[in-house]
Amino acid sequence: MTNINIPVSVLNLVPIREGQGAKEAIASMVDLAQYTEKLGYKRYWIAEHHNTKTLVSSATSILIKHTLEHTNHIRVGSGGVMLPNHSPLVVAEQFGTMATIYPNRLDLGLGRAPGTDMMTASALRRSKNDSVYTFPDDVKALLTYFGPEEQQSYVKAYPGVGTNIPIYVLGSSTDSAYLAAELGLPYVFASHFAPTYMEQAISIYRNRFKPSKYLDSPYMTVCLNVIAAESDEEARKESTTMQQFFLNVVRGTQSFLKPPVDTMDGIWNLQEEQVAESMTSVTLMGGKDSIRQQLTSFQEKFNVDEIMAVSYIYDQEKQKRSYEILKEVVDGN
Repeated sequence: MTNINIPVSVLNLVPIREGQGAKEAIASMVDLAQYTEKLGYKRYWIAEHHNTKTLVSSATSILIKHTLEHTNHIRVGSGGVMLPNHSPLVVAEQFGTMATIYPNRLDLGLGRAPGTDMMTASALRRSKNDSVYTFPDDVKALLTYFGPEEQQSYVKAYPGVGTNIPIYVLGSSTDSAYLAAELGLPYVFASHFAPTYMEQAISIYRNRFKPSKYLDSPYMTVCLNVIAAESDEEARKESTTMQQFFLNVVRGTQSFLKPPVDTMDGIWNLQEEQVAESMTSVTLMGGKDSIRQQLTSFQEKFNVDEIMAVSYIYDQEKQKRSYEILKEVVDGN
């Protein structure tokens, strides 16, 4: 029997809905965290994006702190901190401080992309060198900063030493699968916008995994889109918000998260539709029975350890209901 009774988690890019401002988007982020905590979600991760007026997730660690402050036990973390933009020492100090205030509730997901365009990346960068190539060393530096004091050099992260904050390697291609496997760390694949190499990356990670002091065996999380509703028809309509979100990405435009529409005909052209559809091909969509069938077939093929769900739904109550339906499915209700 395929196991769909697995941990489920949330990824939030903190989008601004049409008619909202940044402050309301942050309030919505907290509200969703509180709701999914009550539902029994395992973790709530917040993304990092820059120079994107439609998303509020630029100062990720501040949003994580704000979410920790307004929840009780759900794990909160980064999906992810984009290391080319940050000194590992500063990240260790920030997360070490949060872990001191909120022990055993913090995750640190690390990405090798800048999370923005190249001009903005250049403005963010801590050096003129391309720090994408230093990603493996930066991950190792963070593992050291959070580890025991006697294994560290002169420069240490206070507070941070000995906090052992769990580190997750994030990826949207196969590069990070090799790194996560080599270091024996948990791996999270970004199928919610870049599903092309998912199967290959999962296979590389599992086949090459080396047990470590952090993990005995591979721990594979897949991030995917979930649009769950009372019926397949309602979910299809709600999914047009997600389709408009990805059309934004395809066009390079910056429109706020839009309400659903009856049809996307006339909103996108065939080429735009194909690109957006390829980006969102790993999506669970429909009523509860459809979500159950789709998740079961996904798990029959990939048997991942955890699902992290992104739900681009305009109506906040319907977004909460989507997460509720997914949780009911994995709980067997």
